[in-house]
Amino acid sequence: MPAEIERKFLVKGDAWRSLATGIAYSQGYIVSTEGRTVRVRVVGEQGYLTIKGATSGITRAEFEYPIPVDDALEMQHTLCDPPLIQKKRHKIEYAGLVWEVDEFEGENQGLIVAEVELEDVKQTIALPDWIDREVSDDPRYFNANLVKHPFSEWVKEL
Repeated sequence: MPAEIERKFLVKGDAWRSLATGIAYSQGYIVSTEGRTVRVRVVGEQGYLTIKGATSGITRAEFEYPIPVDDALEMQHTLCDPPLIQKKRHKIEYAGLVWEVDEFEGENQGLIVAEVELEDVKQTIALPDWIDREVSDDPRYFNANLVKHPFSEWVKEL
């Protein structure tokens, strides 16, 4: 079974900005319940349908399929719960791994999160100096939860 092993961190400062150009992403959730999500994403001229299982630590089942962009856009506008997640993703190579820095827009503006996918849950990683604290275990930072409870609603608590 395909699995996603991912660690998630907050980002500090602006040093990362000069390392990559961002690409616009929009994504919505057809299903978002405890234990499973069905996501529709548009990246450029490509659509994706992604099904994810329950998170266990930093691992979960993930199945992703390319779909026509017109189908993805139609699903986002007719089947997904609002609001859509809008973000720019910057891919940055560091110490042999690709870090994905997501700069959120809209109701989640101000949130910048870096994710890194791993081969093994025990894999050690070198952290770039623009990485702040780890939030892998904090469900508030899951994209599916940012639809239900946008960053703008809870940022004052941080």
